[in-house]
Amino acid sequence: MDVATDTSEFRYLPAQADALGVPLPRVERLSLELPDGRMLSALRFGTEPPRVTLLHGAGLNAHTWDTTALALQHPLLAIDLAGHGDSSWRDDADYTAGPLAADVAQALDAWTTQPQIVVGQSLGGLTAAALAASRPDLVSEIMVVDITPGIDVTAGPAALRAFYEGPTDFATRDELVDKAISLGFGGTRPETERGVFLNTRIRDDGRVEWKHHFAHLAAQALAAHDAGTPASPSARHESGWGDLAAASAPITLVRATRGFVSDADAAEFQRRVPPARVITIDATHNVQETAPTELAALISAVL
Repeated sequence: MDVATDTSEFRYLPAQADALGVPLPRVERLSLELPDGRMLSALRFGTEPPRVTLLHGAGLNAHTWDTTALALQHPLLAIDLAGHGDSSWRDDADYTAGPLAADVAQALDAWTTQPQIVVGQSLGGLTAAALAASRPDLVSEIMVVDITPGIDVTAGPAALRAFYEGPTDFATRDELVDKAISLGFGGTRPETERGVFLNTRIRDDGRVEWKHHFAHLAAQALAAHDAGTPASPSARHESGWGDLAAASAPITLVRATRGFVSDADAAEFQRRVPPARVITIDATHNVQETAPTELAALISAVL
């Protein structure tokens, strides 16, 4: 696909590459049918076999890595985790690290030819650890971005819950952009429009809905609460310590100064995973969006 003339999901890439002063690589959408009939989707940057695999956080999708991927200028995969982006939702709504890692392993078996540097942000970081523990043959190194086991990855700030616990469909994308800006999310309006465009789809009835399953689950949980029905507890991932301990690949924790990992969390990570290195970057939780060139430089140094 010629991304320079495309007007769909790749429409923003040329301007992003120009802003970085880098060449625009070939980018294509990949799809893999899993044994249970679900589809797993990903973006492939470059034409050579990928050496890096990027895993996004909860409520995001592969396009959250666009600027980081362009800055890196290396062949890579950015995967839509199950329930996100163009990948199928799970009927059991189990979006914990183990099942997500099993899907990623099948994708790497199909789309890569060598062990990967797996960079995972938030939920993607826990998924990277689970992958390294279960399929060490697929992983050469992992970078866990602004998450440690035990941190609640689904509760989030009150404003974020308010963002997703509203209606699950809208008349226009502008409604979502206005809502995001009113709650303090996004940067400029064009930046917010890009994020909303890449994380929503238009249904057959013409209504706009979030691509990721989490928004719909949040609305269901709110309805259950209003009806007096106990909602499912938010997922916690203490089991991730076992995955990190079992991983044989080198581990880096990338901590954002304005993110979710506190000084105490970072110290606990270092205590439980002594061989790991801890690097701090001035960024928010979505490091790949607020400090993409710095994160790309860390990945490039590993390469």
